[in-house]
Amino acid sequence: MINFKKSTLVAISSFGISGNVSAGGFRLLNQDAEAFARGNAFTATADNPSAIYYNPAGITQLEGRQVSFGGFALSAGFDYTSLSGETASADSTFQFAPQIYYTNSPDDSRFSYGIGLFTPFGLVVDYGRDTNFSTVAIDGELLVATVNPTLAYQVNPQFSVGMGLGLNYSEISISRAIGLVPGDEFSVEGDGLSVGFNAGALWQPAEEWAFGLNFRSSSKVNYSGTSTATGFPDSSTDASLRLPMNIALGASYRPSSKWNIEAGIEWTDWDAVNVTVLEGTPFGDVPFPLNYDSGFTYQLGVTRSFEQGYFLSAGYIYSENSSPDLNFTPLIPDADLHLWTIGFGRRGEESSWALAYAIAYNGGREVRGNSSSSLIGESADGDYETLNHAVNLSYQFSF
Repeated sequence: MINFKKSTLVAISSFGISGNVSAGGFRLLNQDAEAFARGNAFTATADNPSAIYYNPAGITQLEGRQVSFGGFALSAGFDYTSLSGETASADSTFQFAPQIYYTNSPDDSRFSYGIGLFTPFGLVVDYGRDTNFSTVAIDGELLVATVNPTLAYQVNPQFSVGMGLGLNYSEISISRAIGLVPGDEFSVEGDGLSVGFNAGALWQPAEEWAFGLNFRSSSKVNYSGTSTATGFPDSSTDASLRLPMNIALGASYRPSSKWNIEAGIEWTDWDAVNVTVLEGTPFGDVPFPLNYDSGFTYQLGVTRSFEQGYFLSAGYIYSENSSPDLNFTPLIPDADLHLWTIGFGRRGEESSWALAYAIAYNGGREVRGNSSSSLIGESADGDYETLNHAVNLSYQFSF
């Protein structure tokens, strides 16, 4: 298992890694407390520094220099029941990952720029060895940390555009039992880089209405690392993983200065995530099939503002399952997922803060006909339930 604290990038940024709080593969939705409190329906609002992630065109709404520090803690609860009634649960210890955003909108300039540091993809799942699918999966970790320099331009007071460069660093670790002798194990770990980009547009044709578009490109991470197997020497191993393209649309309605109601929809091109081949293991080339299906995430959020800058938000997210039964892996226990969010905070002239809480539940998923590769014929067939809790906190100041 990778110790992310030993990574130079992680040591510098203090990045941890969290299990999946959303459905839709291994994508992480919560990238800012204020946005997450309203169900991530923020593409058409995008009026704080986290717009670098949600819609880069939105940073033209900000004045002067602003910095936002935040992070989320997540307890990823996954419970499994086999077809014969055996049960297992993943470790639900809280994990943490921070988010940092900086923006600058110079006076008398239509240009704004900024930089963000966040984790758009990630997971940590650990079932231990005492399951009936240990030769399919014991534990897995994935970190994708992104540095996102951004530039935006205000075409006119109603319309802005923005774009950025996504520099991704990733670490991955997977382990499972071999199944030939008690306690044997096969594991692989490695790291790699990829480059992508994002772009966005923000249009406010009337005071009450705003519309947003956010696009984040795909990129391919090429990993180099080491694989180990009980009874074999370590082996240099390579692999690649496609990070999928994502498109988000949002519409915000503000009937008064006290209310902001937004609905959003996102499409993620999970079809681009097919088979990852571990090349050069002690067993030769080992396929790790995912063969995801593309899907949508639907968002609805509302914010009520009060005196002295205080606000209260709530939201709902529905995220479609992307993992077919045939290639389902317990390391990414994807399912149709419902998320309810709530949060509050205060916006001030010099500083702001927000706190959000979310609960995610899938109602149970039945996996049948699974063909996960296992030397002794184990599969991931069974019933899976998800109950996740997440807390997100952010603090913002201007200078």
